[in-house]
Amino acid sequence: MTLMYWQRDLETMPRDPLRALQLQRLQDTVARVEACVPFYQSQFASTRFTAAELRTLEDVRRLPFTTNADLRNHYPYGLVAVPPNRLSRLHTSSGTTGKPKAIFFSQRDVDQAAELVARCLIMVGATADDVLQNMMTYGLFTGALVVHYGAEKVGLLVIPAGPGNSERQLLLMRDFGTTLFHCTPSYALYLADFMERHGVDPRRDLKLRKALIGAEAHSEATRAKIEASLGIQAYNSYGLSEMNGPGVAFECEHQQGMHLWEDHYLLEIINPDTGDPVPDGDPGELVLTTLCREAMPLLRYRTRDITAIIPEPCPCGRTHRRLRRITGRSDDMLIVRGVNIYPQQIERILMAVPELGRNYLIELDGLDEMTIKVELSPAHFDGHVEHLVQLESRLVDKIRAEILTKPKLQLVAPGSLPISEGKAKRVIDRRVL
Repeated sequence: MTLMYWQRDLETMPRDPLRALQLQRLQDTVARVEACVPFYQSQFASTRFTAAELRTLEDVRRLPFTTNADLRNHYPYGLVAVPPNRLSRLHTSSGTTGKPKAIFFSQRDVDQAAELVARCLIMVGATADDVLQNMMTYGLFTGALVVHYGAEKVGLLVIPAGPGNSERQLLLMRDFGTTLFHCTPSYALYLADFMERHGVDPRRDLKLRKALIGAEAHSEATRAKIEASLGIQAYNSYGLSEMNGPGVAFECEHQQGMHLWEDHYLLEIINPDTGDPVPDGDPGELVLTTLCREAMPLLRYRTRDITAIIPEPCPCGRTHRRLRRITGRSDDMLIVRGVNIYPQQIERILMAVPELGRNYLIELDGLDEMTIKVELSPAHFDGHVEHLVQLESRLVDKIRAEILTKPKLQLVAPGSLPISEGKAKRVIDRRVL
């Protein structure tokens, strides 16, 4: 494997110089928000902290956390650190209730976000010979535009296809020789199902070789299903609007965890209940501090995403630490009959069963009744009733062993469950609690 880098000196910087760079950038950031951002001025005053007291990276723990509630409570301009005439772009979060979170970019922020995506694309083996079909939503969501700009920096031909309309997506892939695509894992699964139903063999009929999948937490079994269905490599990515969108962390070609770009972000993993740090390798909530953000720096932002640091070095030679696959959000956890459950625990089981299709839905009703609806694969939809009864029983036993409570299971027809053009809605909670 030939290793490629976008900014080799930064990507392979030894740990001590990298930590020194982080400290310098952290001190600059904290001093700037102390001088320019009323929200942080108030926070520092309440904790009697001053920027001059920050002397080591560990001192970051003396700073207060920033939460999504802080962003909403100070909407729209309350956390901006530059004059209005320095703002170049606005994005908002994809939240569904209440006020959104407004995220502002300066022109330098736009350029730096694109640079990080360029690093990520080179890291997965993309070159100027590739054609990228971008099937994320363009608009206030950061997912499409930031990747678009980064891909153009690498020299790729970018097709701004946007989400949905699978017939058009397939037409574009055929006509323009798409080699890479960017979408949610749920839509990648749906696209594979669409091709199968229409007699398209992606290995024979298309030039696809890689996919960039993100915006939804997904299991290793889901990745395996995408890769097997489409004959490609699927790379896990991580980003959030509050941190400039995609490009915060990305897998390299070894697919052994996501490198988080530590020259731009200071990472912590904490116990979500106590806020205390957890040892490397232990799961906890990811907390991020921006180190280079100009328009809207954020200190110790609680992402609510659950992950862990992979402490071992990566074979690719990059020194920026890796994160394990996001297992869910601390606020997405379901409590059913007193048991804590993450939807990904169920997904991991369903996606590993060849008789099942690529879409599922968890419904919670009544006091605490869980029903899991999952599509059968087209090849097994007309199977013998006895076989389906056995399959259902086997699945219920596997799921009960994993989540410690027994769900109802419904095997449904292929294509019968709803498909979202954006992030998949995997849970419908109608309980009276």
